Amino acid sequence: MIHNPDMYATMPLGIVMRRTPGVTRWAAWAWRAVAVLPGAGPAAWRVLREEGDITEYHAATVTLELHGAETESYLHGLSAQVPSVYAVFRKTGGDCPMEAVLVTASPYEAQDYEDNGEDIVEKIPMPEGLIAWVRDFVETYHIEEEFKKRRRDKVKVDAHVDGIGDPRIVQQRDIYRSPTLRRKGRMQ
Repeated sequence: MIHNPDMYATMPLGIVMRRTPGVTRWAAWAWRAVAVLPGAGPAAWRVLREEGDITEYHAATVTLELHGAETESYLHGLSAQVPSVYAVFRKTGGDCPMEAVLVTASPYEAQDYEDNGEDIVEKIPMPEGLIAWVRDFVETYHIEEEFKKRRRDKVKVDAHVDGIGDPRIVQQRDIYRSPTLRRKGRMQ
């Protein structure tokens, strides 16, 4: 695919994290991403709201990138019951409990990060304005690919299996060998 700079769009997204008291004695706090702020400025764990033991932070501002080659994935995400963006975090050892690495509108890319087992992936509902922005991008650059059925090869690959049913190979048990060959094998 030829790189086309027009098939690329970015938007800064602020990530809102909510800290609540933990439910077990092993976890003092539970952290959860609850919202995004489209067009937000830079922030580093700035307190947005405190209500008793619950605190919401503007944890970070990360750039959401949309690529023209990923429009099928964005379309899949938009057709979900709750269209969402996915924030990827890594645990840190400092004052901040985790660091925002990436935010994506692609559920496929989020799955890749979730599979590695080291990153924390949070699903965050998209606000209406962000849904419209992603939908406009998809409508502009998405090209439906025609399904092409692949023809099977004429070669029969399962015609012979080495060692199974071969009377020259002594085997205790072979479900493919005929009963007469089994008897002959015992008599020899």
